[in-house]
Amino acid sequence: MVSSEYERRIAARFATFDQDGNGYIDREDFNVAAKALLTEFGTAARSDKGQALYIGAEAFWQGMAGIADRDGDQRITREEFVYGALKRLRDNPDRFAEIARPFLHAALAVADTDGDGAATVEDTVRVLRILGVAEEVAQVVAAALDSDGDGRVQEGEIVPAFARYFTVPE
Repeated sequence: MVSSEYERRIAARFATFDQDGNGYIDREDFNVAAKALLTEFGTAARSDKGQALYIGAEAFWQGMAGIADRDGDQRITREEFVYGALKRLRDNPDRFAEIARPFLHAALAVADTDGDGAATVEDTVRVLRILGVAEEVAQVVAAALDSDGDGRVQEGEIVPAFARYFTVPE
C-alpha cells in the first residue's frame, strides 16, 4: 500500500516539470526548461549541445506522455503524473531513468563548461535551480550527487538519483 505522504511528495514534484505553472505538464514545459538551461550557461540553441538538449527534452516529454498522459490530450495533469509515478514508475525506476537519460545527458553536457565529462557541484546547483529546485535544496542535492566526493557530478551519479527522486517513496 502506498502512503498518502508518498503520494503528496510525488504530487509536489509535479511542479518541477510544470515550468510555466499552468497546472499541467506539456511539451512546452520541456522546451522552456531547455531554453532556460541554455541561457543560464550561454549556450546557443543551434549549437550541437543546444540541439542535443532540445532533442533530449523532446524524448523526455514523449516518454513522460507515454507513461502518464492517460487521456491522450498531450497534457499531463497532476493526477496523471501521480498515477504514472505510483502505478507505473515505482515498479520500474530504471524505465524512468532511461526516459530521462537523453535530457540529463545533454543538460550535463551544457553544464560541463570545461569539457571533461562532468559538471562541477556549483554548476549542478545552477541546473537544479533552473529546473525549479529551491536554492538551499539544490545545494544539498548537488553535494549528495557527488557520491565520490571529487567535486564533480557525472551522468552515472545523476541519472539513478533523478529516477529515485521521482519514483522511490523514501
